[in-house]
Amino acid sequence: MENKVLAIVDGREIKESDLKNLLRNLGQNAVHFQGEEGRKKLIDELVMHELMYSDAVENNLENEEEFIEVFNDMKKSMLQQYNLRKMFNKVTISDEELKDFYEKNKYFYNRPEMVKASHILVDTEERANEILEDITDGLSFEDAAKEYSNCPSKQDGGFLGQFGKGQMVKEFEDAVFSMRAGEISPPVKTQFGYHIIKLIEHMPARSAEFEEVYQEVKDNYFVIKQEEVYKSKKEELIKKYDVVLFE
Repeated sequence: MENKVLAIVDGREIKESDLKNLLRNLGQNAVHFQGEEGRKKLIDELVMHELMYSDAVENNLENEEEFIEVFNDMKKSMLQQYNLRKMFNKVTISDEELKDFYEKNKYFYNRPEMVKASHILVDTEERANEILEDITDGLSFEDAAKEYSNCPSKQDGGFLGQFGKGQMVKEFEDAVFSMRAGEISPPVKTQFGYHIIKLIEHMPARSAEFEEVYQEVKDNYFVIKQEEVYKSKKEELIKKYDVVLFE
């Protein structure tokens, strides 16, 4: 793709890539500069950056003592970060290493018991029983949830998604984890009201397969390898350079 020139300031080109970098650096604030008007504002900002640079050079600011101090501090910090990045970029991990790490740490990747469920929430037990009668008479659970439930999940037919133990109030949890897939519960009272629960799927606790958690294993092991490289480098450099600690 052509890297279009957007402006020339004092002989220096401002290109489309400069605008993209500025947008990237703005992060979430980039949303405020959408459309043609926002684009013009950002180009104006890039032009101002170049004008300030030209002005600084003309006034010989780069030789001022304060600038040299700031520049040297920034240079030191940038060199530190660059050296760290180069060091970590050398870290390599084979699939054999990952598989070995996974086998030794399988318990980290256990998947807890989970359920998928829907519910209908109403204020009284009497109303809950009336709705249960409608469902028995042929009204689908999902349509009943959309029509009668007080919970925002009614928009999705009462669907609550997938969840594990400890994520719902005790009375709801005790009921749903004792149900069979496809079963609809009698009214369950909680602090929020009365729930009619439909269990969609019950997934027992299990160990995840290596392929299933490959990226998670890789990320975890990469952090460990980085720490090892960091520690090794530190030990090497302490022997090489003088270090005096006063505390």
